[in-house]
Amino acid sequence: MDDTDLDIIAALQVAPRVPANALGEILGVPTSTITRRFNRLQNERLMKVIGRFAWPLVLSGNPHQLWICCEPGRAAEVAEKLKAFPEIQFVMTTSGTGDVYADLFPLLGSDINDLISNRIPSLPGIRSIETRLVLDSRRVGQNWRFQRLTDEQKDALAAHEVPVNQPALASMDELSDLEFGTMCELGRNARASAAEVARTLNVSSSSAYRAIQMLLGTGSISPRVEVEPSAVGFPLAAVVSLQVKPKSIADVLDQLSGHESARMISMVTGQAPVVFHGVFRDPRSLADFITEDIGALPGIQTMDTSVALNVRRRYWMDRDGAFIGDQVEGLLRR
Repeated sequence: MDDTDLDIIAALQVAPRVPANALGEILGVPTSTITRRFNRLQNERLMKVIGRFAWPLVLSGNPHQLWICCEPGRAAEVAEKLKAFPEIQFVMTTSGTGDVYADLFPLLGSDINDLISNRIPSLPGIRSIETRLVLDSRRVGQNWRFQRLTDEQKDALAAHEVPVNQPALASMDELSDLEFGTMCELGRNARASAAEVARTLNVSSSSAYRAIQMLLGTGSISPRVEVEPSAVGFPLAAVVSLQVKPKSIADVLDQLSGHESARMISMVTGQAPVVFHGVFRDPRSLADFITEDIGALPGIQTMDTSVALNVRRRYWMDRDGAFIGDQVEGLLRR
């Protein structure tokens, strides 16, 4: 990727549905170049603009974090087998506390207890699993930005952000067939126009437009850019588990949420109630984060750091290095 590619990705992180002509004007790049570069990034599977589904609409409960210890030499095999479960939203092999880390999301209709107690532990190669229930997701991967735009560019892009200005939906039962189909389409391509959705679903453009506006306005689906951090200069991913005094947990969550390296921050059950997922340019950056940023936090008692070796799936899309695969089928259920 060159500077233009990186600028496009950084801009789409701020405003995923910004029109190509407006994006070109903001970045000072011809619209034809924007369109050509955008298509190339997608065709080469280096970037996707997808839709993040609101958790209350697709889940029956809170996610779980799984730390898995494997038999020697079988971590990659276990990680690959975990991808057979659509409930596994994220999985990677690690060096540190466990050999494999995974996020388990209880999709509607899934038997989460059976997955945790029977189906996953019975996979060949697994020695033990520590399961932590996520109590509070203070930050998710959608919020991560890599900084390269000027303040003026960010302000201009902010005008193209999708506003959430309608009451949130309580369940999928509130969606019509058209709205459900539109949500599926936006999940795969959050930049889809009303005309594109209309052609796919065989409805009028006006009907598709209303469905899109409702889904975006209620926050039922949120556009997000998918790109592997390593592809844009952040090859080192780490998970830091923090044992924190109870009275300091909220403050620690708030302070970590504002760090530029943060991708996901959670409060979980277990001995280490705060879990920080971050990406870094190099080991020196991680060292500075640990000594300076974590070192300054109140109430920290102990810390455990694990480093990603190979990310196999992120946000329900399998990964092959920097290349992004298709989204797992059947995430939306009614």
